[in-house]
Amino acid sequence: MIDTQLKEVTSFNGKEKKTLRQITHPVSDDLSEFRTFYKKALRTDVFVLDQIVQYLLRQKGKEIRPTLVFMSARLFGDVTQRSYVAATMIELLHTATLIHDDVVDDAEVRRGFLSINKVWKNKASVLLGDFLLSKGLLIALDYDEFKLLKVLSRAVKSMSEGELRQFKAARLFNMDEDYYFKVISEKTASLIAACCECGAISTSDDPTHHQKMHDIGIYTGIAFQIRDDLFDYGVGDIGKPTRNDIRERKVTLPFIKALDNASVTETIRIRYLMRKRNKSQSDIDNIVSFVHEKGGMEYARSIMDNYATKALSKLSTLPKSDDRQAFEDLIEFIIRRKK
Repeated sequence: MIDTQLKEVTSFNGKEKKTLRQITHPVSDDLSEFRTFYKKALRTDVFVLDQIVQYLLRQKGKEIRPTLVFMSARLFGDVTQRSYVAATMIELLHTATLIHDDVVDDAEVRRGFLSINKVWKNKASVLLGDFLLSKGLLIALDYDEFKLLKVLSRAVKSMSEGELRQFKAARLFNMDEDYYFKVISEKTASLIAACCECGAISTSDDPTHHQKMHDIGIYTGIAFQIRDDLFDYGVGDIGKPTRNDIRERKVTLPFIKALDNASVTETIRIRYLMRKRNKSQSDIDNIVSFVHEKGGMEYARSIMDNYATKALSKLSTLPKSDDRQAFEDLIEFIIRRKK
């Protein structure tokens, strides 16, 4: 299996390709310190809970969110203890939401491992998610980080609202482009924005810096989610697509735009296929072909690039530095990643 951290990204502005490992090198020491801080935060004397936590710690992801915290912090000063507290709070929150999502979706695999709900069942998974959320709250209180807690509490609220909006739209099958952007702004971009804002808060007292990084995070988060949505319809530009969104009847931007470009007859036919609970491989192939033929992929890519450009443009108003360049490289990685 190819290490995802070694995969190259294709620059969309002609610059040299960089791996994620190269991009995150400036914050590698910060990430190492963060891992120690994070493990300490997860300590528990409950034997079963500790077993699950140790299993959880083996499921190391790309650490995009803590990286965003540290890169944002370094734009305004040296990484501090507040930065580690912020990164740990966010990672606890993010991990809790992933665990709860796996329960809701009845997922079987997470980051190459059997999901916790498959190994320890749903009840233990829900309780673990609650444990992680409570740990995030306690860390904020232990360090008197009420400003960070306020930012993250708003993010949790937005994420919950986004999930419920998506659930409602899926049931009614009435997702349109405006509603889609509302959902992903709340569900995904709000947490990315919190990463950037909390990083800035940890090293700067200037509220204009906090707001600027929040905005950069929103733009980056929207681009991040569109890239995720493109994966499901990918052909050749990523690893083998799972087509999970299609199987689960999730309506995303490529599909929405393809419908806009279709005739009434085509729309009725494809909507029927997408609504089917048990799709055949032929049904899935027809939906993928339809999205490609009707320009859904090209449109979604252009919107993704537009939001990435917005983030880079806002970032360019900060003083030029190696840390700013690293942040720019990370934004480009996010929209060119292969999984």
